[in-house]
Amino acid sequence: MAAMKPRTGNGPMEAVKESRKIVMRIPTDGGGRLVIELNRDEAAELAELLRQVSQ
Repeated sequence: MAAMKPRTGNGPMEAVKESRKIVMRIPTDGGGRLVIELNRDEAAELAELLRQVSQ
């Protein structure tokens, strides 16, 4: 039987390319992670929106 690892929100935000998608894992308050799958176009749109709000 495989060992169960506790799920925590601790750790860095990460984005990795898996096959044809980009998978983002974002730690959340209260534990856990928000996992978002994006295609290339969606990732580019998100990047542009984040640039606009960070100015």
